Formats: sequence, structure tokens, C-alpha cells
Amino acid sequence: MQCKIIKKDNNIYRILDSNDDYVFVIDCVKRTMPKWIKADEIESYDRCTEKEFRSLADMTVPDIKTLSLNEQKNINEKFNVIAEILPCVSDYKTRTQKIKESALAHNLNKQTIRKYLCLYLVYQTRTVFLPKKNENRPELSQDEKNMRWALNKFFYTQNKNSLKTAYIFMLKNKYCDENGELAENYPTFYQFRYFYRKTKNMQNYYISRNGLKNYQRNNRPLLGDGVHAFVQSVGKGMIDSTICDIYLVNNTGDVIGRPVLTACVDAYSGLCCGYSLSWEGGIYSLKKLMLNIIADKTEYCKSFGIDINSDDWNCDRLPSTLVTDMGSEYKSENLEQLSELGITIVNLPSYRPELKGCIEKFFDTIQNLFKPHLKGKGVVEPDFQERGAHDYRKDACLTLNEFEKIILHCIIFYNSKRVINSFPYTEDMLKDRVKPISSQIWNWCIGEKTANLIQTDSRQLMLTLLPRVQGTFTRFGLKVGKLHYRHDDYTEMYLKGGNVTAAYNPENAADVWLIDNGRYIKFNLIEERFTDRSLLEVESQYKQKYELAKETANGSLQAQIDLSKHIEAIALTAVQNINNNLKNIRDTRKKERNATHIDYVKAGEIYD
Repeated sequence: MQCKIIKKDNNIYRILDSNDDYVFVIDCVKRTMPKWIKADEIESYDRCTEKEFRSLADMTVPDIKTLSLNEQKNINEKFNVIAEILPCVSDYKTRTQKIKESALAHNLNKQTIRKYLCLYLVYQTRTVFLPKKNENRPELSQDEKNMRWALNKFFYTQNKNSLKTAYIFMLKNKYCDENGELAENYPTFYQFRYFYRKTKNMQNYYISRNGLKNYQRNNRPLLGDGVHAFVQSVGKGMIDSTICDIYLVNNTGDVIGRPVLTACVDAYSGLCCGYSLSWEGGIYSLKKLMLNIIADKTEYCKSFGIDINSDDWNCDRLPSTLVTDMGSEYKSENLEQLSELGITIVNLPSYRPELKGCIEKFFDTIQNLFKPHLKGKGVVEPDFQERGAHDYRKDACLTLNEFEKIILHCIIFYNSKRVINSFPYTEDMLKDRVKPISSQIWNWCIGEKTANLIQTDSRQLMLTLLPRVQGTFTRFGLKVGKLHYRHDDYTEMYLKGGNVTAAYNPENAADVWLIDNGRYIKFNLIEERFTDRSLLEVESQYKQKYELAKETANGSLQAQIDLSKHIEAIALTAVQNINNNLKNIRDTRKKERNATHIDYVKAGEIYD
């Protein structure tokens, strides 16, 4: 880049680039965004050196090495915001796009990005980002310090004292003597109120008096939908659950309750990647959802008697990022284990519904699609909790399978027929005539390099989501919990011993896998009697065994004591002959054996 400075009267420009007839300049006085102008417009301008310009601008350039580490960090952080914009600053369209991307990436507004960019282009040094020290700023008077203290101590608190109360407390603590007598000179209430209004910070006001959660829920600025802060292409799935507004029955007509709908919606295209409809939420529903995301949707819909085109729901890969709220099932260790597949888990803060607007909109749309057609068939109306309201459970008539068919039809419509009016089109999308429909946007995006999806199979996915536990190698095999497992290739480990990590299936004690360098090695259950038993059943059986052993422990001890008494009593009756004959022991033994021998064939006769 050419960085020549030119000056005429009060106008100063820096030439950043040029071609045959035009020059690319930035106004160093107004510091507005640079622009292309005709070269003949600045023919009458004079050359200005960097030293002269910085003198005119009252700009000193410190040596970056002399700055503190915090100051250097601050400077570099601001420079990184504009670093990717500088190479294309003369291309208006590319520059605009880069500014937008930088604003999203660094969570800043675009005006701030432009300010940083203009500052750097004008002065051509990153030290321009060093905060200016306001040495001329007057210090607060003692009265002002007292007023600031009183405001922080008594007004900006959750006690929610009035301004007048804070003023009285200030006088009591700062302007009264030991006897409580008010001094002659003190600030008036009007001075106190003026200082408050001059220094008032609305964000501090709401947070300090009402709390952060209340501020986020009721008072925070509503700037955009929040989603675009982290979404630039397909591959970021938002997960959430809701209880459907309908009561269902079983096959015999008994009311069961309201089902739980769990879904994953792509934040960029709005496509529902997968869903789960079940009677329970938590990790069970989550596993079912994950399997549905990677399933062949054409075959899946066919199992319900529904025929669709593959383009209507062309999703068989997992999003690389899963965004959840702070629900317990989404903070579980099982979900975090998806990182082994290369998936990033993002937990959103509480009271920020705008950050998951697309999933909330999905639930609202789905329920609004089926509810008008199922009135009087178990659909819950808004008055269901009011006193005297109709008991909608009495109207229930649909089974879970029947309702799931309805949900499937609604999702297919949502993905392949619903028009998205506010979608931020790119120029390439417009060129390719991509319709504002989730499935078409998705199908177009998955062919782009920016798509971030992960391919996996159902076995690997389920193994990844299995709970983990510490196992131990012993001479009796791999011990996991109360049970032992074997594998022919790990004989040496039985002898060495040591702790390892194992994955297990809570529903079948026979399913245990050793996790060895990212591989899942299936081990066989040694106690085969526990095959097809759940871990709860195994634990229950061991608990019963322990309780029985505990119940009989006292009796066993008493029996041992009684045994000792019997042995000792018999021994006391035996008289030891000190003249025992030790000769011919073999013959003596033979005679004694014959004398006591019983012929069992002859019905127990004793030989003479």
C-alpha cells in the first residue's frame, strides 16, 4: 500500500492505494471510512511527512516494548479485530462482509469495527489503540467522594432504598459528629441528586438493584436475534425439549399423559435435523434423538407409511456443534462424551431465550400446525390450569404411534414447504436460485466447504453415549461394579492389574466395553446368570444377599461359640495315657478298622 500523506488547508488525507485514474484515501481529520476518489481532486495538495502529521494531530507514538503486558495485550486484541479486513480494505463488498464477520466473531457492533479500522488506517500503527490517559481529568472533591460512596453503599443495592434514604444515610455517616449532630457544611439533597443523575449508569442501576438474572430477563437491550453471533453456515444444531399440548392414550384406551418432544434444529437453515417423541425426557430421549439425526429419513418415514423425497429431509450427519440450554440432561457426562466424535457442546446461559430462538420457533410452529385439527381429541387449551376449566384428559383418543405420524407430517412440512421470509441470503445463493425453504437451503449448504457436519454410524454413536465407570483388572478378570468380565487378549493385564475406563449398558449387565486408546473392546460376562439382567436388578440381588448374610451373622457367631464349648467338654473327658504303646501301630489300626467296618451291601452289618 502507498501511505503518502497530503495536506491542504485543514484537510489531510492519507493515500492508501491507487490505480490509473483513482486514489484510495482516508480523511485523517474526520476519520471516516476510506473511499476511492478521482486523482485530479488532490492534485493541488502538498506532501506532508509522518512527523508533521503526528505533530498536527498531537499524536505521540510510544515504543511498544516500553508498554506493560496488559497494555500490549489490549493493543493486540483490538488489532486482531481488524487484521483480516486490512488486505481487502479497498474492496467495498469484501470489506463490508469482513466487517460483519469480525463483528460476529468478536461480539462487537460493526460501528466499533469501523472505528478501529479508521484509527489504524489514519495513523498506521497499532499503538493508536492504547487508551489515552486523561491526565487533566479533575479529581473528585471530598463531597463528591462521599456522594459516590453513599450511592454505592445504600442506593445501588437490592435493598432498593430511595435516593432520599441514601442521602440521609450519607449525612448520618459522613457529616455527623460522635453525638450525631449535623455539621454546618454539607451537600444539599439537590446537589446529591444532581451528582446521581450526572454519573448514573442504567446497566449498573438495573443489575445492582434487581439482580443479573432479572436484568437479562426484563431490561437488557434486545439487539438482533442473538443466533447470528455464532452461526455462519449449517452445522450448528440447537437442542431442546417441550411437553406437547395433547393427552394420549394406550392401545386399550387408558390415558397415559402428555408426550415429550425433543428436537435438534439447524440454527442456520432452520432444518429439523432429527426428533424424539417419547414418554420420558433426559438422556433416554437424547439418545433416541441422536439416532434419529443420523437415520435415513426416507426409510424412517416409510416405516410410518409416509413417502418423502430424499431432498425433503436430507440429513444423516451430526452437527459439529450442539447448542443446549442449562438443562440437567444436556449437562450430563454422556452428552459431553460426544466430543470424542469431534462435536462441541455449547451451554447457553439462563434467561437468554433469544439465543435459541430457532428451536423455540420450531416448537411453536409444530404445535400450531396440529392443534387446530385435534381440538376435542385431547388438545390442551390455555385455560387448562384455571379453576373450573374443562378436563382435557377426558377427550384423549390418540395413541403415541398415531400422534407420531402427525408430528412427522408436521416436521416434513416445516422442513420442505415452509417459507422463511427473513433468511439472510448470500449472493451465491441468489445466483443459484435457492428457494427460502429449510430443506433447499440445507441441501445447498452441505455442498459448501463451510458446512461442518460429522459422519458416524449408530453403533459408534451409542457406544460414545454409554455411561462410563472405572474398572479394575484382577486375577479374576476385569471387575466392573460387582461383576467380572473376560477377554482372551487381556490375560497379561489380569496379572499386571490396574484401573481402566469401561463403558456399560445399564439395561443389560452383559454389555461392557473396555475403552482402550479410543477403541471399544467388548468383554464377556463371567457370571452368566446375570445375562439380560439390568444393573439395577444385579445390585438388588447383591443387596438381598448382603442383607441375608447380615441377618445370619449373629447366629453363626453363636454357633461357633457353642462349637467351641462342645469340643472343649469332650476333650476334658478324655484321659491321656502317658504310657501309650507306639509299636505295631499299623496292625492296631487294621484291627480297629475291621471292628468298626460297615458292609453297606449287607444293609449295614458290622464285621466281627
